[in-house]
Amino acid sequence: MKRYSMMIACALAGAFGLQAQIPMSHVAEGKTLYAGIKNNLVAMAEKMPEENYSFKPTEDIRTFGQLVAHVADVQAAACSVASGTQKRVGAGAKTTKDDLVAALKASVDICDAAWDGMTAETAGEAVSFGPIKGSKLAVLEFNTMHSDEEYGYMSVYLRLKGIVPPSSAGRGGRGGR
Repeated sequence: MKRYSMMIACALAGAFGLQAQIPMSHVAEGKTLYAGIKNNLVAMAEKMPEENYSFKPTEDIRTFGQLVAHVADVQAAACSVASGTQKRVGAGAKTTKDDLVAALKASVDICDAAWDGMTAETAGEAVSFGPIKGSKLAVLEFNTMHSDEEYGYMSVYLRLKGIVPPSSAGRGGRGGR
């Protein structure tokens, strides 16, 4: 009986150990989703004219430039946690389009490195990022979700200035106008 219990305990321990490893296909899918939003964010930041970086639709929300800074700073912080580094871009202190686009691109580089360095073993490692207490992969997925959300807000700013957001450009119909 003791031997049978030991075999069950070993099998359960092995099963739980396997759950800690996240399939690389899931990591690859997450990286692909991030690639789409990062390209749209950089294209959007480059597409908005410098004079519109101070634009905000209402007084109680951020300017377009502040949104670019926010995305850059959150990306750098989240992806640094996921990669185990302490990199920041300080975008919140920047005001010009050139500086903000450069900070956004620097944050993308940090995130690219985090995604490129992710393995099945490291993806499941526990970390904390603000209220998130989960895996490194969960932090990267949060970053993608956050970037998508901010891109949606920023798209409205472009539309209000008569500019088609990168994700809609070239699709024809109403989205491309």
